[in-house]
Amino acid sequence: MGATRAEKEVYFTKLRALIEKYPSVFIVNIDNVSSQQCHMVRSSLRGKGVVLMGKNTMVRRALRTILPEFPQFEKILPFVKGNIGFIFTDSDLKEVREIVVSNVVAAPARAGAIAPSDVYVPGGNTGMEPGKTSFFQALGIPTKIARGTIEIVSDVQVVTAGSKVGQSEATLLNMLNISPFTYGMTVVQVYDNGAVFPSSVLDIEEQTLLDQFSAGIKTIAAISLAIGVPTIASVAHSLVNSYKNILAISIATEFEFEASQKIKEMLANPEAFAAAAAPAAAEASSSSAPAAEEKVEDKEESDDDMGFGLFD
Repeated sequence: MGATRAEKEVYFTKLRALIEKYPSVFIVNIDNVSSQQCHMVRSSLRGKGVVLMGKNTMVRRALRTILPEFPQFEKILPFVKGNIGFIFTDSDLKEVREIVVSNVVAAPARAGAIAPSDVYVPGGNTGMEPGKTSFFQALGIPTKIARGTIEIVSDVQVVTAGSKVGQSEATLLNMLNISPFTYGMTVVQVYDNGAVFPSSVLDIEEQTLLDQFSAGIKTIAAISLAIGVPTIASVAHSLVNSYKNILAISIATEFEFEASQKIKEMLANPEAFAAAAAPAAAEASSSSAPAAEEKVEDKEESDDDMGFGLFD
């Protein structure tokens, strides 16, 4: 049964208010997620985000009504399909995603369900009576009878990730009390201030982004210097190179300015600058000598005592 007109109006109003308030939206898949689990996610996100669910037809209609004012949300429409929901937030995206994906619950294998991961039956004693050996034989699981119970000889894979769980596999796993799967919300796409990108982008470390940005600036600066076209990235290098050229011209000619005058004096009379630098070097070495002597004396005193006091 569809939502009433009043319910739709309430939903449209709530969606608009959330869009106006929060700059970021997680589009999450909620396949196999129970209402109790959704409530747990809501509780975990209290103060950090708001969870909003709704039928896809109603969500698409609500989004289209606000597109004239918020045209950037048209990028979300292609992802409104399947069993999805929204999480609105203004907190750190990585932190919110971690809260969302960490709320998982174990679930038994169900016949016909798509396995999200490989499933193995561990070797060992099952505690089951020999009459149930047929379940294992049907799945090709090697067993033996030990102390009146069925024992699995070694670990055996019974379900492959991405395949459907068969009736026999589901029955056996339930008989062994194995709940091989975990279900929870998964982030399909992230909307952030007009940009839409997959959740994997959040795995990129900030230092990696800074390193790539720095490498890009260096590349632009190198190209700009090579072709002679100034850019913001190359201006600093151009100024330094120009300054070096002016110093070289000043040294090679009689033209002088404040910065080049000292360099010319150093080149004309290097002995004077060497003599001026010698006392400073000597003073530095002499200041370090007493400390070294003190350490040696301390070592000698400890050696003379041989670890004993005067009256020992």
